[in-house]
Amino acid sequence: MALLRSVATVGGYTMVSRILGFVREMLVAAYLGASPVSDAFFVALRLPNMFRSLFAEGAFSAAFVPLFAGKIAEDGREAARRFAEDALAVLLLALLLFLLAGEVAAPFILDLIAPGFRAEPAKFTLAVELTRIMFPYLVFISLTALQGGVLNSLERFAATAVTPVLLNLFLIAVLLAARPLTGQALAWAVAAAGLSQFLWLMFSCWQTGLPLALPLPRLTPEVRKLLRIMLPGVFGAGVMQINLVVSTAMASLLPTGAVSYLNYADRLNQLPLAVLGIAVGTAILPPLSRQVRLGDAAAANTTQNRGLELALLLTVPAAIGLAIAAEPILAVLFQHGKFTAADTAATAPALGAYAAGLPAFVIVKVMAPGYFARQDTRTPVKIAALTMIVNVMLTLLLGRLLAQTGIAMALSIAGWANALLLIAGLRRRDHFALDARLKRVLPRILLAALGMGALLVALESVLAGALAGRLPAKLAALAGLIGGGLGAFAVLALLLGIADLGELRQRLRRRAA
Repeated sequence: MALLRSVATVGGYTMVSRILGFVREMLVAAYLGASPVSDAFFVALRLPNMFRSLFAEGAFSAAFVPLFAGKIAEDGREAARRFAEDALAVLLLALLLFLLAGEVAAPFILDLIAPGFRAEPAKFTLAVELTRIMFPYLVFISLTALQGGVLNSLERFAATAVTPVLLNLFLIAVLLAARPLTGQALAWAVAAAGLSQFLWLMFSCWQTGLPLALPLPRLTPEVRKLLRIMLPGVFGAGVMQINLVVSTAMASLLPTGAVSYLNYADRLNQLPLAVLGIAVGTAILPPLSRQVRLGDAAAANTTQNRGLELALLLTVPAAIGLAIAAEPILAVLFQHGKFTAADTAATAPALGAYAAGLPAFVIVKVMAPGYFARQDTRTPVKIAALTMIVNVMLTLLLGRLLAQTGIAMALSIAGWANALLLIAGLRRRDHFALDARLKRVLPRILLAALGMGALLVALESVLAGALAGRLPAKLAALAGLIGGGLGAFAVLALLLGIADLGELRQRLRRRAA
């Protein structure tokens, strides 16, 4: 499948999910604001989000997809199916044991990820209860990662990409229907969504002709190889998640609302990251794995160059746009009901700090497959461990000085360290080099984005009255602000010759290998 089509498939469904995620967060902000209940819910939701990143978007898929794709190429679909079933059985057993331990140890887990909650017993007790209700979601999302790996290996990206939509639909339904709205109702919606995602991909695998049965768990040679490749990656992805845990822990020590401020800011920052970064990273792994297996180094380098170009083409202007227009975006989207103007003012600087790291997070998503395709999960672990140390030190320092803004700033700086070290590692091994096209395009992307930023500053001043008016006027002004920025970047991109759109489309449609 052509890279552009694959990215469009994953990115399109991810866009739907993220838009629904915005609706969800707008409803949470309106009904709960930045309150003890919202803080408790967001902390409890940290564990499901962590495991989604760890498995669905991380180490398991990165290890499983190249092995499964190679098994199909060398031994056929039936042998690949048996490998997937053996992996499923072992994974399920491990997850059930982990689930039991997690339900018992929930208070101790909360002490680690939100130590400040102990000072407020009611908030701590609620967070423990919500964590226990949501813990089964971890089992379902991890099994879903395996099913998604099967489908992605066959380049059937749509079914996997649509699964996050289900979580947002369940939560939106509860937010609109449950009265009184409680944290418990939201937590049960998360657990039910996990089950629905698992059943959806089970049906999708059956539709592709690769239904997965559940044999008795056994450590076959293939499963042992999977674990050997995966475990360093799990540790590496776990180190990256520690960065988020450290951020949450530090925020829990700040006054009530800091955890929620970071969550609302991160929600906006995650839109371009998910739509492009995760989409490109997911789409390039199967063709990159095939190219590496065939020894076609030139094609593999071209695949990563085009993936990086496509990702940065929109995330660089998105980062500048989010940083400049943070306050009006937050005011229009979230400042309703219990989310006040003071909450907007507290969240906007954190969004700007997160946005500064957005291109770096995208680069990580695009460059990591260069290691995974070569079954090298150890190098990203070492890099992630180093950046974790950077993040912890900066979080402790900047969190005390700048509260939630400092916490977001620390994570962005660590993200840039991670991205640059990943690129350096691939270059040192002669696995990646900027091609002539990317060298020409990158500075022009930055120049176009800066030009767009200058226009946004002017537009925000012109539209200040409307942005402070009633909701219809605010929506129209925000649409004008975003539309003006997008239009300016598009015009500048064409004037600067960043890419001929027809040529870019033709290049990205070229089939790998």
